[in-house]
Amino acid sequence: MVKSLDDNPELLDHVGWRIWRAAQAWKAEFDAAMVASGHPWFAEARANVLAHLDREGTPQAHLVTRMGVTKQAVQQFVDELVADGIVERRANPNDARSKVVAFTRRGLRVLDDANRVKRRIQRRYVSVLGEGGFARFMDDLAALHAARSP
Repeated sequence: MVKSLDDNPELLDHVGWRIWRAAQAWKAEFDAAMVASGHPWFAEARANVLAHLDREGTPQAHLVTRMGVTKQAVQQFVDELVADGIVERRANPNDARSKVVAFTRRGLRVLDDANRVKRRIQRRYVSVLGEGGFARFMDDLAALHAARSP
């Protein structure tokens, strides 16, 4: 029996949808500002590696798990970031068979630019929500994170 389209469930306006939309809007604004700041590669998939790197460096194998992508995708993204001078591969002091991906000096300067953009976006959010509203919003996000299911 074929189901009628009228039997489909409604699309709910739920908290997950609103969080996802807000996150997408933030990321689009952030990426556009980073591109405008002279980092054209920031709107590409490889830029997602940066959010998963520890400041002291991260074993490349850990990036596969953290990012939820294939080993080949991580390899390609890191290769491109190495070619751009944003990260470098270093010997892993804990495992001679693996490499640690770490920021270069140029990569650390990119993080400075990113922090400036993040502060600018945050100031705009404060202007929309007000100081108290923004503080509550941040507290609420922290509480939702802390209460997540394992």
